[in-house]
Amino acid sequence: MTDTTLQFERTAIDIDSAAPTAWTPATWFAVLSMAATSFALVSAEFLPAGLLTPMARDLGISEGTAGQVVTATASVGAVTALLSNVLIGRLNRKTVLVGLSALAIGSNILAAAATDFWLLLLGRAGLGIALSAFWALSVAVVARLVGANATGRGMAIVTLGVSLATIAAPSMGAIISDWIGWRSAMAMTAGLAAIAMLMQFLSLPTLPASTSNSLADVFRLTRRRGIQLGMLAILLLMTGHFAGSVYVRPFLEQVTLLATGPIALALLGFGIAAVVGNIVGGRLADTNIRMALVVTAALMAFAALALVLWGVHIGVAFGFATLWGLAFGMAPVVLPTNLSRAAPDALEAAGSLMVTSFQVAITIGAVAGGYVVDTYGATGPLTLTAILAASTVLLALLQPRD
Repeated sequence: MTDTTLQFERTAIDIDSAAPTAWTPATWFAVLSMAATSFALVSAEFLPAGLLTPMARDLGISEGTAGQVVTATASVGAVTALLSNVLIGRLNRKTVLVGLSALAIGSNILAAAATDFWLLLLGRAGLGIALSAFWALSVAVVARLVGANATGRGMAIVTLGVSLATIAAPSMGAIISDWIGWRSAMAMTAGLAAIAMLMQFLSLPTLPASTSNSLADVFRLTRRRGIQLGMLAILLLMTGHFAGSVYVRPFLEQVTLLATGPIALALLGFGIAAVVGNIVGGRLADTNIRMALVVTAALMAFAALALVLWGVHIGVAFGFATLWGLAFGMAPVVLPTNLSRAAPDALEAAGSLMVTSFQVAITIGAVAGGYVVDTYGATGPLTLTAILAASTVLLALLQPRD
């Protein structure tokens, strides 16, 4: 073990301490290693969006079949989220995180070298395990690194990797694929995971297991009212977001009547605003989590409703698409922090429920959004987003004050 690693190990934080913790260079490096991991994992998750056509052509399958590699990642992830924190037992959490990055490296290499669809699917399933297990541990690990009262700020930095990957991965994947092939693009995500793993090894302090979780412990946690409200908030807001956000482009095409270039600018504005939302969400979550949830949901509801009512105007469409991006950037920080406040004594088990709730919401949102757009047209999914986000505001107001 290196001297650097030993130095960082001495900075380990007691997870039970709610006192604010000074952010030393070691703390920053450790949190940034978590952000680098989120960027590497989410880049690999979203990369196929820019690779479907060459991938399908090379493997001799349809684009619809190739698209199932995304479904495989999410489906395996939903099961993994419930079981991961149970199966790791009392393993040191640093060892687990480094191991998950190693799994991501192997999975991405397998996907890049796949000679048929089933090997590709297997590689993507491995990525799903690494992705969900990482997120299930993330809040608990960040709380140990920065202290419970700074969890929102810490998670804001970690989820910054998500926003950057969401913006960069599909477009960069398409560019790299056209330049040197889709397999090279996929292999590069293994390189990103390797960098993240090295950062984890050097920066994370030793993180002995504070508890050993059982599946019964995870389900027992659902009896708490705060956990129930936290999970419901995730289901409502994220179902609404994923039901509508997928159809923002068709809305801008059919209602606002924008061409491809302006649509790309609008989506870029959405992505940049999401990065800002990560930072704003972290600050609000640490100050007043109830207010943070109200603001996040209200902004999303207002943005979606304004697009439905006034989205025919180009300026309005640009402005409220950007506002939606701000709310979406806040959500991955505020929602997990909100849930964790109901289980400060069981953050790992709460993390499992958090990731499962997100995966279920993504699935329901995709199905509901598809049905609504086919039935009611381009404004339908955005109306559903506004309704579910407004419902989240009402739910947040039922929560006890900080």
